[in-house]
Amino acid sequence: MTNWRAVLVGFAVEFVFGVFAFALPGVGHAAAGLVGGFVAGWMAGGGLGRGAWHGLLAGALGGVVVAVLIVLFGLVLGATGLIPAGFLGLGIGVIALIVGLLLAIDSAIAGAVGGWLAAR
Repeated sequence: MTNWRAVLVGFAVEFVFGVFAFALPGVGHAAAGLVGGFVAGWMAGGGLGRGAWHGLLAGALGGVVVAVLIVLFGLVLGATGLIPAGFLGLGIGVIALIVGLLLAIDSAIAGAVGGWLAAR
């Protein structure tokens, strides 16, 4: 059974760290996913599989939020004419999907480590 409290706390940690991660672009956002996934996995406990599942859910939730923000930002830029309207189609969706997947993968790995450490 999924521990939604662990998932939401992991997501919140990812979000807070992600806001401060703009100081270190790329590296900071990966670290935010790692820390959030670890927290979700550690709170859920139960070993590698359970920790990975909860880390994955926390990262995917963060990825969905980031993807929605990317699409909305693209819509605003397209509406103002700052970027071509064609950019709003498949391109922005693919970028949002890649960002979401990257946030979920590192969170799942860190969640597995957190779950393993909590089970010891």
